[in-house]
Amino acid sequence: MPRASRHFIPGYFWHLTHRCHERSFLLTYNIDRQRWLRWLFEARKRYGLCVLNYMITSNHVHLFVKDTGVGVIPRSMQLVAGRVAQEFNLRKGRGGAFWQDRYHATAVENNHHFVHAMIYIDLNMVRAGVVSHPCQWPFCGYYELMAQRKRYSIIDRKELMRALDINDEAALVAMRRNWVDDALEEGAPCREKKWTHSLAVGGQAFLETIKEELGSKARGRRVELDDGVAGGIIKEGRSVYSRFSSIESGL
Repeated sequence: MPRASRHFIPGYFWHLTHRCHERSFLLTYNIDRQRWLRWLFEARKRYGLCVLNYMITSNHVHLFVKDTGVGVIPRSMQLVAGRVAQEFNLRKGRGGAFWQDRYHATAVENNHHFVHAMIYIDLNMVRAGVVSHPCQWPFCGYYELMAQRKRYSIIDRKELMRALDINDEAALVAMRRNWVDDALEEGAPCREKKWTHSLAVGGQAFLETIKEELGSKARGRRVELDDGVAGGIIKEGRSVYSRFSSIESGL
């Protein structure tokens, strides 16, 4: 079971990534993706996990969440990752690790960086060449929102609308659709390491605030400005696989 990050700060938005052990394709079958969704739904019920977006691929997952209380995200990740691994190993009669140690967490400022993070997650399987549009991939938050699924829904629509400063769900759906369509019109999306190798993404004031609130936990990390979208990142000061770091790399 993954060891949860100790770096969460309540009230912030976080992009989480968690990959399968040695990049193995352990989430290839729909049954395993469905079980991951089942336990994510359970984490929302049990701990109040606030999910704004998600994506399940064949060898890693993405989550975009808001930290609403101490311990909510770590407990949720432990539940989901642990139960999925247990069920997979039991069904396959295997032992050993399912996940690549700990997950990675990146704080995201609520402005254009928030929008960029949402789109980046939406287009994951497009980048992989599996689909041409996220509406063709049923294991993601975009698909859930576009399908208007209410039963067993995972996305916290109210919190998402609050973050985007809108009060109409139809407007939310239209906004999300336009984001993706506009991004696809701009050309083939590329992988961006800042979402999986950074401690935070945002403007300078946001980054300095995050670093200050982390205190000694941010020692060794540095702020790098101008990431091409009027902002910057807090870069990991050492390898994200260091045994001293409590935030691990994803995809």
